[in-house]
Amino acid sequence: MQDFFRLKVTGKLDSKTLEVMQKPRCGVSDISRYGHFHGRPKWEQKTVTYRITQYTSDLKPSEVDAAIAQAFKLYSDVIPLTFTQISSGTADIMILFKGGAHGDFYPFDGPHGVLAHANSPGQGEGGDTHFDEDETWTLSARGINLLLVAAHEFGHALGLDHSRDPTALMYPTYKYVDTKGYRLPDDDRRGVQALYGARTPSPKPNPNPSPKPRPKPNPNPTPTPNPNPNPKPEQCSRDLVFDAATSMRRELYFFKDGYFWKKSTLFNEIQLTAIKTVWPQISSVDAAYEVPEKDVAFIIKGNQYWATRGYTAMPGYPKHISEFGFPQTVTKIDAAVYVKHTKKTLFFIEHKYWSYDESRGRMDPGYPRQIYQDFPGIGNKVDAAFENYGYLYFSSGARQSEYDYSRRRIVRVLLNYGWLNCY
Repeated sequence: MQDFFRLKVTGKLDSKTLEVMQKPRCGVSDISRYGHFHGRPKWEQKTVTYRITQYTSDLKPSEVDAAIAQAFKLYSDVIPLTFTQISSGTADIMILFKGGAHGDFYPFDGPHGVLAHANSPGQGEGGDTHFDEDETWTLSARGINLLLVAAHEFGHALGLDHSRDPTALMYPTYKYVDTKGYRLPDDDRRGVQALYGARTPSPKPNPNPSPKPRPKPNPNPTPTPNPNPNPKPEQCSRDLVFDAATSMRRELYFFKDGYFWKKSTLFNEIQLTAIKTVWPQISSVDAAYEVPEKDVAFIIKGNQYWATRGYTAMPGYPKHISEFGFPQTVTKIDAAVYVKHTKKTLFFIEHKYWSYDESRGRMDPGYPRQIYQDFPGIGNKVDAAFENYGYLYFSSGARQSEYDYSRRRIVRVLLNYGWLNCY
């Protein structure tokens, strides 16, 4: 941090470092000079839409609309993108003002700390921008100037990272400058033009354009190839639905369409891997669960299941799910999760669930039972389930319930994509 802010690098929490730490700032982490996010994400289309779903109470909606439009214009003046506000539906960039927890995994911290944050470009939540309503938003030097903060966050939404240049708009800490006639500083202009190119004046139309000949039809047109089934584009979609999920050796695996995303505590990047490259016998997954005490995970597809230790498949598999004690009428399991303190595995099938005693190797009597009766609020059907740090997570569609099993209550409601570093 001292190096980034060009302070004397002492490695100690001295007064100058503390002074910088206490300044109001953007919530996106600091990385380098003017730069771009990893992988240089950017918008591919020429028109980017935005929508303000919640306004601040500090300003009139018309004032907010004007400030936001002006912030986008700083960029459209120098790059060949057009920004269009819409009033309904899902825009490329969704904007809101809200304090504290506001639906993502980065709650705001009250006045004068983190002012706002934005996601890098991409599908789903990509580009979405959130402002802390606990700040005092203004159009002047008082409070926090909305134009300056919005322009900074929209830099992130376009793919810019923080800059080391103290005169740059993308410098991470907030400082008021006169906004009359304000233009994008040189460092930021170079950064955004490196992604999108420079805006050039529109050429004057030819008063007598020559008509272009119509192309001859191809008698043997090449068929359009099927879309790539790789689910990578869905990673940050707010509509993401998991096929299955499980923990495995303190890492989390989320299965979708023949692939799995792996979330590890050892590295930040989310890995996407084809299932067949790890377990050649398995093409896709309906349900999965881990029994940590045995260091064994079970992967279920249709009426068969496999046991694995890490990436090593155990011999003697696959087995038929009737081995668990299911009747022959059960041909598919929707989700499964092991509960550590009861040593029972819960199997979810349509609107019912079963309890399997792992220590005894047999189903508990009195099952199946109705999901809605024993787990009210999580939905009538479970698509995926897993355990993490003592909580159970039940996914029904794109919605997910964090569940305290010992107290039998929902702690909070999330969306699936939140586990895949989509902020």
